Amino acid sequence: MWNEHRLLILVICLVLGGGLTAAVLGVSQATGPDAGAAAGGPVASDYVDIRDVPRVPAAAPAPGPEGSAGSMVVNCGRNEQGHYNEDNLVVSPGLTGGAHHTHAYVGNLSTNAMSTDASLAAAATSCTGGDRSTYYWPVLRRPDRAGTHAHEGAAGHGNVGEIVPEASVLVEFRGNPVSKVVPMPRFLRGITGDAVAFTADSEADVRARWGCSGSPDRSTTRYPRCPAGERVTRTLVFPSCWNGIDTAGATTHRSHLRFPAANGVCPNDTFPVPELRVSLAYEIPPGLNVALDSFPEQRHSPKTDHAMFVNAMTERQMAGVVECLNKNRNCRA
Repeated sequence: MWNEHRLLILVICLVLGGGLTAAVLGVSQATGPDAGAAAGGPVASDYVDIRDVPRVPAAAPAPGPEGSAGSMVVNCGRNEQGHYNEDNLVVSPGLTGGAHHTHAYVGNLSTNAMSTDASLAAAATSCTGGDRSTYYWPVLRRPDRAGTHAHEGAAGHGNVGEIVPEASVLVEFRGNPVSKVVPMPRFLRGITGDAVAFTADSEADVRARWGCSGSPDRSTTRYPRCPAGERVTRTLVFPSCWNGIDTAGATTHRSHLRFPAANGVCPNDTFPVPELRVSLAYEIPPGLNVALDSFPEQRHSPKTDHAMFVNAMTERQMAGVVECLNKNRNCRA
């Protein structure tokens, strides 16, 4: 009986000791230089001091005599309505929660997985000029604070923490430096960036750029550390060469819209349409670690930043955009 009692005590000690060892190791891993790896990222190497990022010249070539040098800013607010969901109308239409992470929206106030062209055309919008298009992107979070709202915990899949609201959202259309632009067809779908860039074979589709408001000539694919008083920025530029055939693309949702070459020339058999550019800015305390919503295996990598849109402008509204760009004016809607 005594031997059995001693054996039971020995087993309990081994179990408790193993648990304590695991806990110690867990703490050690969680506080190391790449602490986020154990919890699914981000890791220390995902961040960079913006002052260590090289300055780069302006990416866009100067417009030529046949180009369209205008711009049109569409005032859609900064999601004051709190329009969030885990849907992706462009990539996963009809599948509620298909994004597996939370998106923030401006523009069309009804957008979800079940939206149709007809429902978008009939919905209310946050855009002051009446544009019913939908513009959306994955949210940015503070993992150091627990989210208290339903949309801050609904996505799951490792996307936790308080959502950082956008301090500003700029929706802008630009022309083409070497050509006049033609109208986007109504209900054209578009995507920029690569939501699976962390595990992809190449970074060819990585398009989003991060930066700081005080350093417009520096951009990176990593989370920037900005000096005090500056905002963290995200710039998402969409492809602007349309194949003239379909509005949604096949399989990858990219084949119908392609990016122009560095000199602005569109690929053969495509037509230049207005270039959509969404610029986001955030108030982030210096040194704070933030995390972009992502699929679990993507570990909140900043390279996975992406955005989507559906053009629900009326033909008259789109004609106004095209006229503004082709006549080299700077306009607001």
